[in-house]
Amino acid sequence: MGSLEVERITTGWAARDPSGVLSPYTYTLRNTGPEDVFIKVICCGVCHTDIHQVKNDLGMSKYPMVPGHEVVGEVVEVGSDVTKFRKGDCVGVGALVGCCRSCRPCKADIEQYCNKKIWSYNDVYTDGKPTQGGFAGAMVVDQKFVVKIPDGMSAEQAAPLLCAAVTVYSPLNHFGLKQSGLRGAILGLGGVGHMGVKIAKAMGHHITVISSSNKKREEAIEHLGADDYLVSSDATRMQEAADSLDYIIDTVPVFHPLEPYLSLLKVDGKLILMGVINTPLQFVTPMVMLGRKTITGSFVGSMKETEEMLEFCKEKNLTSMIEVVKMDYVNTALERLEKNDVRYRFVVDVAGSKLEQ
Repeated sequence: MGSLEVERITTGWAARDPSGVLSPYTYTLRNTGPEDVFIKVICCGVCHTDIHQVKNDLGMSKYPMVPGHEVVGEVVEVGSDVTKFRKGDCVGVGALVGCCRSCRPCKADIEQYCNKKIWSYNDVYTDGKPTQGGFAGAMVVDQKFVVKIPDGMSAEQAAPLLCAAVTVYSPLNHFGLKQSGLRGAILGLGGVGHMGVKIAKAMGHHITVISSSNKKREEAIEHLGADDYLVSSDATRMQEAADSLDYIIDTVPVFHPLEPYLSLLKVDGKLILMGVINTPLQFVTPMVMLGRKTITGSFVGSMKETEEMLEFCKEKNLTSMIEVVKMDYVNTALERLEKNDVRYRFVVDVAGSKLEQ
């Protein structure tokens, strides 16, 4: 398979322009190099970032573009120097497929902050060809950027963990917020937010969900196990909650004021931004100065953290709440996701879909 004489082709669903509409697209994959893993895609989660990319919201999109960076698949072939995986393994691929391996972040095993990182899609690989994501029949990925899915974890359940869950796990890990007894909040209850509630609760934290309406109260408390629920427009309740939180994980991917949330933090509290927002946010400096508060950001997680997070989720029996769809529904799924009409992550059943239509 994949001999040099025969080009390896696969079909994915690609956006051709900023309308973001996906349709079948056939393209070539590189042959399996010594460090590569050839993966048959089983399923792929749908992330809000996929919308930003296919619609060129960030002004950096190149077409045709096959999105998808929460990929779970089966190993079909491994390169001669691959030691971590074998044929038949169930594996995952997240947001990155390459890095320089020589800069400070790479040497510190936080390759997600490498300035030369290579995205799973909408990027250019070292061979000069565009990278394409997991809304496709197959991928070829360097073994460094592949993780083993723990035994007993279903592919559909594992997919959203590769972005949504590690995006929350990484800052809690890095900022020393893993010990039990902390008081935290999750702002925005979407794909990342719902995993934030589950992971933080499993670490023993008291968790408040903050939302713009009462719509998700029952879901947050009854289904996800949150301890409290705050509506951001309820001035009295927001005032009562002032100076009560060690951290807030802010997953909102659109413009919103920061000051109401900064006031909820204790001294040395952290507001951790995770939503990709292309308009400037603002706040007055005394809001942070008078409590030595921190506004910081965090981006996905390292491969090491991804492996740790998967083991943590297996140990604590954490799962994501998903809606599984076929590829021919993916455009509707993207429209619904844009309106926040999903509980809480779409996962495309790639292997069970007819890709070539």
